[in-house]
Amino acid sequence: MGVDVSVERVLPLPPERVAAYAMDWRHDADWTQGIRTAELTREADGGGFGVGAEVTRTAFFLGRRIDYVLRVAAHDFPRLLDMVSVAGPMPMHVTYSFEPNPAGTLARIRVQGGSGGFYRLAAPLLARQVRSSLRKDLRDLERRLTRRTD
Repeated sequence: MGVDVSVERVLPLPPERVAAYAMDWRHDADWTQGIRTAELTREADGGGFGVGAEVTRTAFFLGRRIDYVLRVAAHDFPRLLDMVSVAGPMPMHVTYSFEPNPAGTLARIRVQGGSGGFYRLAAPLLARQVRSSLRKDLRDLERRLTRRTD
């Protein structure tokens, strides 16, 4: 079995505000653990960012540099951004979702991937590391949007 990790957090802001920041690839390195750079390397068919667009990310995970490309498979602002890897060290599927909540926005991130070879063997370790990173991502997203420092 590969990695399949989901985390969620309620952020005290409306979904439109959370999604506007989190779904903008230009902010990836500001709140996503390990990402050093993100670049729009292919626009959507209609231009800009949307279904078919590709973002190339350079990240560091478990001390290793990882370069990968995510293609937008679904984009339903402010509710959903779904991306699949088209280049990189392992197959990956990343889903961001934002739902209204009485306290603001229920933000979720789900990462699936690494179903073969080494990744299958390392799945338990990878899942723990991914879960920890995703929790920090949502914490940092909230801090960025509310300018909190705790």
